Amino acid sequence: MSEPTAVSQPAQEFEKVLSDSSRQLASFDTDDKTAIQKLQHFLHSHPAGVPLIVLLLSIIIFGSILGTKFFSAFSLTLILQQVAITGIVGAAQTLVILTAGIDLSVGAIMVLSSVVMGQFVFRLGMPVEIAILCGFGVGALCGFVNGWLVARMKLPPFIVTLGMWQIVLASNFLYSANETIRAQDISTTAPLLQIFGANIRIGNAVFTYGVIAMVLLSIGLWYVLNKTAWGRHVYAVGDDPDAAELAGVNVKKMLMSVYVLSGLICALAGWALIGRIGSVSPTAGQFANIESITAVVIGGISLFGGRGSIMGMLFGALIVGVFQLGLRLIGTDPQWTYLLIGVLIIAAVAIDQWIRKVAG
Repeated sequence: MSEPTAVSQPAQEFEKVLSDSSRQLASFDTDDKTAIQKLQHFLHSHPAGVPLIVLLLSIIIFGSILGTKFFSAFSLTLILQQVAITGIVGAAQTLVILTAGIDLSVGAIMVLSSVVMGQFVFRLGMPVEIAILCGFGVGALCGFVNGWLVARMKLPPFIVTLGMWQIVLASNFLYSANETIRAQDISTTAPLLQIFGANIRIGNAVFTYGVIAMVLLSIGLWYVLNKTAWGRHVYAVGDDPDAAELAGVNVKKMLMSVYVLSGLICALAGWALIGRIGSVSPTAGQFANIESITAVVIGGISLFGGRGSIMGMLFGALIVGVFQLGLRLIGTDPQWTYLLIGVLIIAAVAIDQWIRKVAG
């Protein structure tokens, strides 16, 4: 009877030592990673956190330098007005990038949609409401072609949208004959085209309908992406399309719907662009592609797809607007704006890689 006891006693002591060592190792591992790991996992689960912090810091810094010249209701709402178009186009870009794609044609689709809206009224004599719907139809058609080539033909999104950018840009100039429809003509004949340029004043704050459209669009897309099955499928496709397919997601259908919706949002941006500049110009919005990608990247949305927030894109657009207005009020050379924004872009991509590597 004594032999089993003699054998089990060392075994129990060994298990006790092993258990104590495991607890100590676990405790050491937790203590060693607490600060960095918690930060990385927080940023991984809240990708809009970094751009929000940068936005608040930039507002505080420029506000402390410029005082009430910057920290006023008029100046802050002016920033919103300046980034309204970028925010709307950035929403379209966000949807595509979340699926691990990229759309280089968003700016061209926006301008072509605005040209169609204006030219259909003044050249074809269409009712303005029908012309606006036609503009949305053009945007949806361009998005459909992009989606079909990416989803069905399996062509790279970069190449597809680069080609679409050239085709749409050329179509824009060919159809419009490089003709600009003046603001005075629009205001007298088709004022509905300029509706997004109208404003609401609350004290010194000035909110255009374009700004309101940008905010409502961002809130709506945030809800759809976070609270609906369609939104979860968008993230799933961007994260791992093969795994999404195995889970029952129709990847081709999802990609088609994303590109079509992106085209519709670009058409909305085209309508808002008319209100912003007052006229219909085929040369407007030349930097919309770059500005939308800039807002997306600075907004913490991963270019590898599957991670990011539409609100982060909005914060990214606002950061660019704050830097542009702040540096202009200080009186610095405009090139400093591009330099600092370039630094922000590289820093945003570096942070995204860091988060993906450790917390992904």
